[in-house]
Amino acid sequence: MTSSDDPDTSLFRNAIGPVKRIKTNRIIHPVAKPRPLPKQRWQDEQQVLEDMFSADFDPEHIEADTEEALSYARTGVQQSIMRKLRRGQYAIEAELDMHGMTVAIAKPVLAKFLYQAQVSSKRCVKIIHGKGYRSRNQQPVLKTRINHWLRRSDAVVAFNSARQIDGGTGAVYVLLKQKR
Repeated sequence: MTSSDDPDTSLFRNAIGPVKRIKTNRIIHPVAKPRPLPKQRWQDEQQVLEDMFSADFDPEHIEADTEEALSYARTGVQQSIMRKLRRGQYAIEAELDMHGMTVAIAKPVLAKFLYQAQVSSKRCVKIIHGKGYRSRNQQPVLKTRINHWLRRSDAVVAFNSARQIDGGTGAVYVLLKQKR
């Protein structure tokens, strides 16, 4: 019995039907194109970081006593939200300790912190700026600057000095705008 006389072989050939020879034995896999890089968006975000705190600042225009509480809310922020913020009822999702930083260092660090917190969908963060006891004339330098910078930042919805247990007037709770 030859292989062509085998009943299994003829059954198999009848089941498959006519066969065409393949011209190539290589399989061509489609190559996924890389996603385009949003270069302009990245440049815009970098510009926002630079512009966020770029205005000249004269600390003489904002007088802040070391024990003075800071508070700010954009137009339209409900009083109930500010009350919850003052009471420390929002979960602190990130914290930045700025003790010992100079103004030159603090400005970009704060801008980067706020940007990263907003991009990672943080709602409430705490910034520890200190009370200025170790600065010249024992006047708060970072506190007054941060008060000014936070008011100018588009990322900030509201801020308020922290509860005593969280740093009191040496720290602020900051509510951030949700990034879309």
